Amino acid sequence: MTDITKTDHSPWAVFLIFLRLGLTSFGGPIAHLGYFRDEFVTRRQWLTERSYADLVALCQFLPGPASSQVGIALGLSRAGYAGALAAWLGFTLPSAIVLILLALGIASYGDAMPIGVLHGLKVVAVAVVAQAVWGMARNLCPDAPRITIMAAATCFVLLVPSAWGPVGVIAMAAIIGLLLFKPQQEAAQDPLPIVMRHRVGLCWLALFFALLIGLPLLTAMFPNQTLSMVDAFYRAGSLVFGGGHVVLPLLQADVVPSGWVSNDAFLAGYGAAQAVPGPLFTFAAFLGASMNQVPTGWLGGLICLLAIFAPSFLLVVGALPFWEHLRRNTRTQAALSGINAAVVGLLLSALYQPVWTSAIHAPPDFGLALVALVALMFWKLPPWLGCVP
Repeated sequence: MTDITKTDHSPWAVFLIFLRLGLTSFGGPIAHLGYFRDEFVTRRQWLTERSYADLVALCQFLPGPASSQVGIALGLSRAGYAGALAAWLGFTLPSAIVLILLALGIASYGDAMPIGVLHGLKVVAVAVVAQAVWGMARNLCPDAPRITIMAAATCFVLLVPSAWGPVGVIAMAAIIGLLLFKPQQEAAQDPLPIVMRHRVGLCWLALFFALLIGLPLLTAMFPNQTLSMVDAFYRAGSLVFGGGHVVLPLLQADVVPSGWVSNDAFLAGYGAAQAVPGPLFTFAAFLGASMNQVPTGWLGGLICLLAIFAPSFLLVVGALPFWEHLRRNTRTQAALSGINAAVVGLLLSALYQPVWTSAIHAPPDFGLALVALVALMFWKLPPWLGCVP
């Protein structure tokens, strides 16, 4: 182990390391994982290559933002629970602060902002979501059964719009996956550099499910705007399989029909979220700061940000003690194959409604979206270039 690792065991040191990554990690979750590998496997040698691959596999298996969850686990391995919190804060705060300031700026000076900027943000969102659909479909829908699951999920969500529609689709896809797929058992991997008792993991998982089930009940019993926001964003953070882009249909179903956030503001914020470093889930901070009802502004942004990331903490810490067993379980892998195909369908439905229908109104809009898609996929240019009026 090199000398550079001797000074980074404190939560403060972990925070500073992840703050630098939060300020510079552009390019989405796959790029983030590349930055993490270079920083923590190659440079700092916190863990081995195989242990890092196993950690990434765990976080891709769990719902939620994979790159943020890897960061939480790395912070946990280095400085305990305080390190996990420090890693999340450092990686998340830069983009969250920028998006809250943008939301406040749109709310205060929206009429003074050039129309082309907001429309450009909505059009670039078309290209970004289309790129995500294409990339995920190639990896997660390689055969006819999974392509069929993807198409069925898309049609169901579009024909039966409901906040709980995506949840039902994910549940059905898991059952279909169990019935259809027979994955091969994988070879054992290096153990992760985090030792936790099974009893501790069960406590964290119990808290996760208690909140997932209890928050909707509390919201029904005690109607309250803050409680409703926490419920919606916690549920979204709990059910997002396949990457940050899949949070789009879940959040849109909650915040737009309810009137919390206008559709134009939703799409503008989603486009802006592509232009900042760090996790895409910080889009929740933008939505919280854009609320048409109290709490809004900084308080609303903070509430929604904490609510959407809370499941990531609980799931990572709760699942770590059981990961070796889960990874070898072929039934779990089969269910996940169905879920992954369904989440591609959810994202495809979001590409059509609301992203496409709200941004593409004329041939020039289609042309701009096509240029942005080519620039993203083949020229590897940053998404924010598409926001220029």
